[in-house]
Amino acid sequence: MLAEPEQAMRRRLAHRLRRHARVARIVDAPAEHLPLADGSVDTVVSTLVLCTVDEPERALHEIARVLRPHGQLLFIEHVRASSRFLAACQDTLLHPWRHFAGGCVCNRPTIELMVACGFTIAADDAVWRGMPPIVHPLVVGRGQL
Repeated sequence: MLAEPEQAMRRRLAHRLRRHARVARIVDAPAEHLPLADGSVDTVVSTLVLCTVDEPERALHEIARVLRPHGQLLFIEHVRASSRFLAACQDTLLHPWRHFAGGCVCNRPTIELMVACGFTIAADDAVWRGMPPIVHPLVVGRGQL
């Protein structure tokens, strides 16, 4: 099952699935309200979700709720820069960037939020070539409860 709350993104996702001969059910659901039973999922994949949701802690608790014991969260996320200069740029440009980039909060301390919600994280920084420095670093990783 794939959850996507935005209609335009659901259409794009359905098109890509058809193009690659993949079958999956796509549901209209935000990360904060997953239509799944407690402990029913082995793996949650989150790609640039936690930087856009309004309530990342709620989304993380919802992910924890649906994961089975020893389940995993695989993620790619924008995070707050460790460089003071770049973090200041993220802070300054947050509102225009958020408007431009579909709600992305480029300066969110996502890894710290994951840890605060009970996840043990193994992650590496990455660079998404062609993206402006305001969304660096990108973090690719795995979280377990």
